[in-house]
Amino acid sequence: MIRKLVSRLNRSVTKQIVAQRKETHLPIKISIMPDRMTGRLNGALPEPFAIRGETKDLSKTGIAFVVSAIRIKEYYLVGENRTLTAEIDLPDGTKIKMSVIGQRYEQINIHDSVSEYMIGAKISQMNETEREVYEDFLKNGAKSKAGILQLKTDQS
Repeated sequence: MIRKLVSRLNRSVTKQIVAQRKETHLPIKISIMPDRMTGRLNGALPEPFAIRGETKDLSKTGIAFVVSAIRIKEYYLVGENRTLTAEIDLPDGTKIKMSVIGQRYEQINIHDSVSEYMIGAKISQMNETEREVYEDFLKNGAKSKAGILQLKTDQS
């Protein structure tokens, strides 16, 4: 009896502390800005390196996504507090851009011919307008352009 009560209390506290995750599979583009040249070399800023993947889940504070490599060129996606730029394509065509910092990764599909990596990242920055759209998506999910999804049924 006491064990059940403590278990319920723990679950309720955990729900309030940890942001709720929404399992969502959306296209994502991860970019890294290469380190700037040092010294007296002057020139154009380098173009960001990018990799495409798919989101696994989203929350108010972080995202998880799957990509085909753990690094882009010589830059690892996780570690060294490296800031990544994530661009998520929502179902209605809206693009949400945010800065994230990779926290952990796990190699998945190891036995397949192509390995993939699931990366968990903390959202570090997002402009206010995009944050509102993002949080609305988390709360309400995808809506049709008209705002109402209508299904037709055959009535005989």
